[in-house]
Amino acid sequence: MAASSVLFCNPLSALRRRPTAVSAAGFPRPLTVATPLPRSVFLRPGLRSSTNLLLRSSSPPRTSIRDVDSPADEPPPVGEDSALFQLENQKLSSWLYFSVILGVVLFLLNLLWIDNSTGYGKAFVDSLSAVFDSHEVVMLMLILVFATVHSGLASLREAGEKVVGERAFRVLFAGLSLPLAVSTVVYFINHRYDGTQLWQLQSVSGLHEVLWLSNFISFFFLYPSTFNLLEVAAVDKPKMHLWESGIMRITRHPQMVGQVMWCVAHTVWIGNSVALAASVGLIAHHLFGVWNGDRRLAARHGEAFEAVKERTSVVPFAAILDGRQKLPKDYYKEFLRLPYLTITAVTLGAYFAHPLMQASSYGLHW
Repeated sequence: MAASSVLFCNPLSALRRRPTAVSAAGFPRPLTVATPLPRSVFLRPGLRSSTNLLLRSSSPPRTSIRDVDSPADEPPPVGEDSALFQLENQKLSSWLYFSVILGVVLFLLNLLWIDNSTGYGKAFVDSLSAVFDSHEVVMLMLILVFATVHSGLASLREAGEKVVGERAFRVLFAGLSLPLAVSTVVYFINHRYDGTQLWQLQSVSGLHEVLWLSNFISFFFLYPSTFNLLEVAAVDKPKMHLWESGIMRITRHPQMVGQVMWCVAHTVWIGNSVALAASVGLIAHHLFGVWNGDRRLAARHGEAFEAVKERTSVVPFAAILDGRQKLPKDYYKEFLRLPYLTITAVTLGAYFAHPLMQASSYGLHW
């Protein structure tokens, strides 16, 4: 759901009187594993209560590291294990399709939006600049347009997928959201030092290092669905997942928390009215996403979402501190996964590529 962040079960299977395959953290393995996930994740809300009782009474207890380290009365997970990537379950053909789709998307994005000689990106930004004489207002309007399209289409996802299908709706969603996100990011890069200087703290010793670390950590708060690249590109059929492990133990809305961290770090460092306006707009959009995301998950997953909501929190660490969320002793293993290693590499690469990104943005004259 993020503006600046750019942007994974098996249906009703017969109940089995044997342990369900689980990961080291006690979560159901992905769909490619033969043993099905708990039925309660997939049943309609009205059937989950009775099915949960049947599962608890008829299925033997599952054994895992989490079962050993956690209290005996801790309820089993009903959501999915986030950021799980298993190489043996990947298909080469799927990633070839992904590469082709990515190439086509980037080509069309450049042709129809970025390239000033053929695209409409500059005309879009110029039209807003012609109406509003303030960089701060233009910045806010760009975020407002993006947020309206992005969150609006997300709200219409349930109905839209019934009409055109999951893949077609994802193409529509990305096709409209991505160009608007690019315009917003480029305008921020080009005008981040415009406007009124409100404070100047860049000479404070150690501040750059603190803000850099905060900004680096913020990218580990990406929403887990972002890691499902094959679903993002509609190679696999997109699904509305209910995640429960990893970063979700810290906060149920990691994208919002990460965006706040990013905004605070950049606003403190830049210290002017344009950076402040961008942060206000982005944070407001993500706060709306907190309410809208919970509403959509509740509508899709019913009682399963209510169970996840009960043992998670919006405010980071709140559920842990008040005892509703108990971290397994090997919690760190939920981050020792390929998606987070990739985030580390990409975030560091993006930092060192800042001069190239800035030069590319300046060349567009948006």
